[in-house]
Amino acid sequence: MKLSTRARYGLRALIDLGVYSENEAVSIQSIADRQNISDSYLEQLMARLKKAGLVTSSRGVQGGYRLSRPAGEISVGEVLRVLEGGLDAVVCPGTTDQTEGCQESDFCVTKLVWKRINDGINEAVDTLMLDQLIRESRIAEENRGQNKTDETRRACTP
Repeated sequence: MKLSTRARYGLRALIDLGVYSENEAVSIQSIADRQNISDSYLEQLMARLKKAGLVTSSRGVQGGYRLSRPAGEISVGEVLRVLEGGLDAVVCPGTTDQTEGCQESDFCVTKLVWKRINDGINEAVDTLMLDQLIRESRIAEENRGQNKTDETRRACTP
């Protein structure tokens, strides 16, 4: 399964919001700059996320975006489905609720493989919450800052 840039960039944008919108709304421009994403593309993604109720926006000088719910209540699966649609790696009529399907589905053994793969993907992304990624982002940023400080010390030490 390969996710599009919509999913990858949209998830990064929501993590950015979670990190930076605790005290104030965050502008598209600031997210775009930090995440190296085009403003216009990010606007399209944020429109989808807003329509789905994952973010709210406000206008004006102090305007921007915020998460609409606590990050611990937003699963990665929910975000990815908003941006990608379904997450099934294999769409097999024998593993879905489709009424029309493969004529061989009653006898198809491989449908068990596809169902297990799809179930595994869904379980993985539905149990991973946005707040976990925000925490990891903060830790990574702290480590990045420490590494820069260590490099500066080494460079400045005779």
